[in-house]
Amino acid sequence: MQTTTNTPQSFKDKWEKNTDLAFAQTLREDSDIAQWIMRRNGFASFAEYAAHLAGKQRILDGGCGNGRVTALLRSLTDPARTEVVGVDLVASEVARKNLEHLENVTLHAGDLLGDLSHLGKFDFIYCQEVLHHTANPRAGFLNLASLLSDEGELAVYVYKQKAAIREFADDHIRRVIGPLPYEEAMKACEQVTELGRVLSQLDVKFTAPAVEVLGIEAGEYDVQRFLYHFFLKCFWNPEFSFHDNAVINYDWYHPQLCTRHTIEEVLEWCSEAGLRPVHQCVDHYGITVRAAR
Repeated sequence: MQTTTNTPQSFKDKWEKNTDLAFAQTLREDSDIAQWIMRRNGFASFAEYAAHLAGKQRILDGGCGNGRVTALLRSLTDPARTEVVGVDLVASEVARKNLEHLENVTLHAGDLLGDLSHLGKFDFIYCQEVLHHTANPRAGFLNLASLLSDEGELAVYVYKQKAAIREFADDHIRRVIGPLPYEEAMKACEQVTELGRVLSQLDVKFTAPAVEVLGIEAGEYDVQRFLYHFFLKCFWNPEFSFHDNAVINYDWYHPQLCTRHTIEEVLEWCSEAGLRPVHQCVDHYGITVRAAR
């Protein structure tokens, strides 16, 4: 039987054993990960994102992990005018150590499904790659929305429902490695990572026909990305070390709380919270929505 109780421990192990994971890349505008953050949120550059955040007095990074995006939000805003707050269930101390040199940043331990009213109100809330790892993503969304100021904005990202074979393979691996401790689970993820590395090094592109019954969209694909999109998450990015690539695969496969969603579902959350969507992006990986009061 699939267990859901391992998720806090999964992320505690991930962040405490990999305190600087993706930190430098998130702050470097030309990196793949920074470009992905900008693109899915509807911004062409750090400067454009900074302009959007200008005037926000309080910003919350909900589920901040090691603080990498908290640091990005700090770098895009004026510490004399904007307070940046991070909250995380298991990694707030990791983030605190990573961010102790930054001005006007505060960190809290907290559950996105719990009472967060003591944090106050926020003009901008960033909560991405987090809600799908909670027991009730809808309730987490509504809880965060309750913290918005009168003209506040909530920016979320959740996993989307993927192609049928990809969903099957992901759930199979998740069931197998979920009960394993970090070190053993990482061994399995290293094998998945090596597959991604070898496929990426082929550097071969091809044009695939649409196969609607399998959820495959027609188009030109790199071989590794084709398998990644439709069959198996075998993440590989040469900007990261082999170990860090394996940890990113661990992040996907080990936590047993890992829901997938539709854009219609997320837009319904917005409606229920009384928020107006101002930007939405659905890509191969997930769903990003920015919604405002």
